[in-house]
Amino acid sequence: MQRHLLPQQLVNRSRLFDWLAPLTFRLYLVPVFWMAGINKLQGFDDTVAWFGNSEWGLGLPFPWLMAFLATASELGGAVLLLVGLGVRWVSVPLMVTMAVAIVTVHWPNGWQAIADPSAPFANAQVLASADKLAKARELLQEHGHYDWLTSSGPLVILNNGYEFAATYFIMLLSLFFSGAGRYLSVDHWFSRYLERRSAKAGAVSAQALG
Repeated sequence: MQRHLLPQQLVNRSRLFDWLAPLTFRLYLVPVFWMAGINKLQGFDDTVAWFGNSEWGLGLPFPWLMAFLATASELGGAVLLLVGLGVRWVSVPLMVTMAVAIVTVHWPNGWQAIADPSAPFANAQVLASADKLAKARELLQEHGHYDWLTSSGPLVILNNGYEFAATYFIMLLSLFFSGAGRYLSVDHWFSRYLERRSAKAGAVSAQALG
């Protein structure tokens, strides 16, 4: 009987390390949002123009405000995710940012970030990329330094689908429900402090009533 319970007991004991999941999500997302925010900040005027232009940009209302909020959310969110402070709260504006990016930027291109015609659910745009990629390789092999050009990785076509943005959204959604995780987060220790303070206040109140 104990043998049948052993696997489940091991699974239950693994919950001692459940703080690793939110920690790895946080650390994974930190450079993603930091770099996105830095890029927006360094070219802020161009970011505002892109947010506001309806012909070649996003066509959003109040472009300066929207660009500021997106930049602040990404830079501030990266810092807060790193230290684990207010993680559930900061996940909300970051999810909004990802949702806006999916709808306004990536959705027309389908799922794939990198075009792969052999992958499931490849749309017409991705399928058409196969011939273009083959022609590009042919031209480079004939007229360019193909081995040098591909020494850092294979030649690909960027499809710019919503694959990455959706993945980040899902990770943020998980953090919204789980929080920053135990031990390696400011949220954890601040919560512990409030619990001890509340327990102490309750004990003092009980003594006064007694």
